[in-house]
Formats: sequence, C-alpha cells, structure tokens
Amino acid sequence: MGRKPKQTVLPQGRPEHDEELAPITAMMSSRVMVLANLLKRGAMLRYKRVAGLSSVEYGLVANLGRHPPMSVVRLAEAVGLDKGQISRALAELVARKLVAKAVNPRDNRETLVSLTKAGLAAHDAVVAGGQERNKRLLADLSEAEVAMLLGHIDRLTETAVQMLDDEKDLS
Repeated sequence: MGRKPKQTVLPQGRPEHDEELAPITAMMSSRVMVLANLLKRGAMLRYKRVAGLSSVEYGLVANLGRHPPMSVVRLAEAVGLDKGQISRALAELVARKLVAKAVNPRDNRETLVSLTKAGLAAHDAVVAGGQERNKRLLADLSEAEVAMLLGHIDRLTETAVQMLDDEKDLS
C-alpha cells in the first residue's frame, strides 16, 4: 500500500490574505527565507539519498567540482566556513574516496584537494538532481515569468548586498 506524501500547507502569497499573517510573516524577506529553507531541506534529503552527502559534504563536492584542485583554505572560503569546520567532512570524503589530497608542489605547507572519479560521479549526480529540481520548481512559470523572476531576484540581491554593507558600516 502506497504511503500518501505529507503535505505542507502554507499561506498563499496573495495580498488579500496578508492580513491573516503575522506582520513579519507577510514580509517578502520572510517568504523568500521560507522558500529557501524548503528548497534547501528538500535538496539535502535528495543529495543524501542519491550521493550519500551531508549538507557540508555537498558544499565541498559542489565547489570542488567547479574548481579542482584547490587549497583547503580556499575551499573553506568558498563554502563560507572556516578550515576547522570543514576538516571532519573533508576527512570523511577522503575516507570514502570521493576526495583526494595532495601536497601543493609549489608550496609544501599547503594541501590541495580535488574530486576523485567517484567524487566526480557524486558531483554529477548532485548537479543533475539540482537541474531536475530547478526545472520542477519553475515548471508552472512561462519563460517570460522566469526571466522576470530571475531579474527581480538579481535586483533584490544587489539591494540586499548594499543593505548588508550599510549594516556593517553601522556596526
């Protein structure tokens, strides 16, 4: 007997329903964070299922797939964590033969990491899963709506970067 998937019911993003929401929940930024969190949770479940990767491991594999080989310090910067935070995940990926470590021939104090053949296969599975999820997410939008949405997201991102810089200046 098939199990019926659990449905998450969310308030619809229509102005006529905004008065039903708490003021913070009605804000665009809150809605974007809810969407981002739902997408991240679903992605993490998929990447664990198809490639056996945790959230941190996924970030490492995704970044190494684009920029191999790279120093551990550069990789930590790319994923937004410090070297200590990624060391356990990196050790696990090395133990599972998804990542290879080597001494930098130009600087023997530095370790370079890159994906192995198995790591590249995991990367490809992650990318394919991401493309599939993206296609499914945007399926109900026309090409024009997708272009408009992405344009709006880019503009909002630029504004958010400026807002962050402004807050940093005030701190």
